[in-house]
Amino acid sequence: MIEFQEILKQYGDAFLDGYKLSYDQMKAFSAILNCRTSVMGGHVDVCDHCGYEKHSYNSCRNRNCPKCQTIAKEQWIDKQYQSLLEIPYFHVVFTLPDSLNPIMYQNQDVMYNLFFKAATDTLMELSADRKYLGARPGVTVVLHTWGQNLLYHPHLHCIVTGGGLNSSNKWINSRKKFFLPVKVLSNKFRGKFLAYLRSANLHFYNSVADLDNPAAFSSFVFSLYDKDWITYCKPPFEGPSKVIICYSYCAPFER
Repeated sequence: MIEFQEILKQYGDAFLDGYKLSYDQMKAFSAILNCRTSVMGGHVDVCDHCGYEKHSYNSCRNRNCPKCQTIAKEQWIDKQYQSLLEIPYFHVVFTLPDSLNPIMYQNQDVMYNLFFKAATDTLMELSADRKYLGARPGVTVVLHTWGQNLLYHPHLHCIVTGGGLNSSNKWINSRKKFFLPVKVLSNKFRGKFLAYLRSANLHFYNSVADLDNPAAFSSFVFSLYDKDWITYCKPPFEGPSKVIICYSYCAPFER
């Protein structure tokens, strides 16, 4: 089985020649490349009874390293089995316009929390509407900060139960192949996110420093209403086992 580390060893230099990585990405790149090699140093395990010694190289312990995080990821996934129900689950993804990336990167704590709040409030409010479900679903939300091309691309993966509890704590099933209309989902999310953005305590530097001016910031926020806010909902998973596969992809170890 080919490991990611071997791919970096063989093609890493060529990749770096064609792409510029951020500090955090370069730190992860270097850690994965050197994990459990002489570069990381080593340690010796000695048996208390027979004196047998085993020499091992140290792990990088970077949260993005597949070697270091595999056990932690599997333990996290095992815990999810305990909360899964024998019902359909939907996979909803929220993304943001690229023009928000500099602000997101410079205000990560504030903006990520705002992102989570806007997405979960959107799902809960629309689900509460009897026109769509009339109940409160269960939601697991995971933040991804990088895209598949390793560029900064914050987006949320939401695994949502195909149903929920109404005000009388009675379970209400969603339609089998439908959760929420994507257009309604996208518009509601955009409105909530921008409303929260207007009242957020943000700091602006470098390319977006001019947004420190209230008029410029207000104009910028207004322009975001005309941007594409890509939100989509995938068909329901084929049983809880498929949800676990998605968990393994979305497990929250990036942040």
